[in-house]
Amino acid sequence: MNEAILLNLQWNDWFALFLHTLSLSLLSVGGAITVAPEMHHYLVEQQGWLTDSQFNASIAIAQAAPGPNVLFIALLGWNAGVNTGSALNGLLGVFIIMTGMMLPCTTLTYQVSRWIHFNRELRAVRAFKQGMTPIVTGLLLATAWIISSAHDTAAHDWPLWAVTVITALIVWRTRIHLLWLLGAGALLGWHGWI
Repeated sequence: MNEAILLNLQWNDWFALFLHTLSLSLLSVGGAITVAPEMHHYLVEQQGWLTDSQFNASIAIAQAAPGPNVLFIALLGWNAGVNTGSALNGLLGVFIIMTGMMLPCTTLTYQVSRWIHFNRELRAVRAFKQGMTPIVTGLLLATAWIISSAHDTAAHDWPLWAVTVITALIVWRTRIHLLWLLGAGALLGWHGWI
């Protein structure tokens, strides 16, 4: 069961969260999920505003919901705010953390995408696109490691690891739509096989 946290967050705490998220926004190349390890470090380990289970549940719920994967950031802000004992602070947390996450990256993305569109044939632009692939992959693997480390018994989770490896190979080598794989994973989970 989740242990209850009752926080007393002051305005300087909210401002620090905003600034931290603002700085992470520029690192979210490949989506907000790539900054999950640093968000975990800040919110769970450093500040103690969330528990491990709250953090992991925020990611799981957001990934299961339709929409962009940045929803987990909103849930992290909501949980931090609700842990103060107030749903109004939950809404404040959502506003602060989402503004911090979305403002720099959307502004930068808009400006850079316009520039790249006009200069798409430059060698430097093509090299940049190719060089970002391993960085995004590494950030996604770090996120997977953080989420999977919440399990105490990795040896008993071998079916989950097998499905993960098989799914990664299918995505890499075929053009099967990801929704089919998501549906297959849901069926495996529903039957209790993973």
